[in-house]
Amino acid sequence: MTKINQVPREEYLFSGHTACPGCSAALSVRHLTKVLGKDTVFVITACCFSIIAGPIPLRSFDLNVYHCPFPSAAATGSGLKRGLQAMGDDKTQVVVLAGDGGTFDIGLQGLSGAAERNENIIYICYDNEAYMNTGMQRSSASPYGSGSNTTPSPKVKENPKKDIMKIIEAHRIPYAATATVAHPADLLAKFNKAKTIKGFRFFHLLCPCPPGWGIESDETIVFSRLAVETGVFPLYEMIKGEQINLTYEPESLRPLKDYIDRQRRFAALSDEEIAVMQKEVDKNWQALLEKNKT
Repeated sequence: MTKINQVPREEYLFSGHTACPGCSAALSVRHLTKVLGKDTVFVITACCFSIIAGPIPLRSFDLNVYHCPFPSAAATGSGLKRGLQAMGDDKTQVVVLAGDGGTFDIGLQGLSGAAERNENIIYICYDNEAYMNTGMQRSSASPYGSGSNTTPSPKVKENPKKDIMKIIEAHRIPYAATATVAHPADLLAKFNKAKTIKGFRFFHLLCPCPPGWGIESDETIVFSRLAVETGVFPLYEMIKGEQINLTYEPESLRPLKDYIDRQRRFAALSDEEIAVMQKEVDKNWQALLEKNKT
């Protein structure tokens, strides 16, 4: 499945859910459930999706969902998968769904443990670059220079974004990939590939958040695409922490300013600070190109 018109018509995330208008996380998860299919159980930690999934009888998934405490998503998913296997069920995919707070920060220990043990689960981090569900507080996934309710202007975040893919790379798991809903065929192809692989699989999905980023609700696809075209969020896959495959390479990178100028969270940045960010993006992009050649 590499073309959007080959996407299954079945729906596992119903309309009428409680996501914000234009939520790119909801769009991403809607697509990936079509690939994963009926034999899937989600483990969801505290995040926007613990609200979007909804309580019984107002649930929005036509799939089984298990809610768990904030730091334990990967551990809960590991235990659930092993329990299913002990009952003779090798078919059901256990998928952990967590935001950047539950992955980069509070859930990092459980994530590292499950990855090191090579648990046979899929872990999906949908990254909207802050704790959007509880009032837009900064997380360690928030980029340098971004404003939030805990880093209001002019004291915006002074640290760079934690590089979660480099942490995952160190665990040498069978498969890891980045994806955005602006490139749906790429996203679907990667999830189809992950379904055929056993062991720990990790997805990093960039998911622009309209209220948190200060963009319009019809612009999440635009900013998902700009993140890729400027090199802020390259699309690639990683096999066993060694082989890096770029799955989309722009002919030339667009200036970072095109990506951040219209986001309210970056409104306090000066041209000099944007130049510092541009330098960091260029350095990371060149490092990724070098890895892609080897």
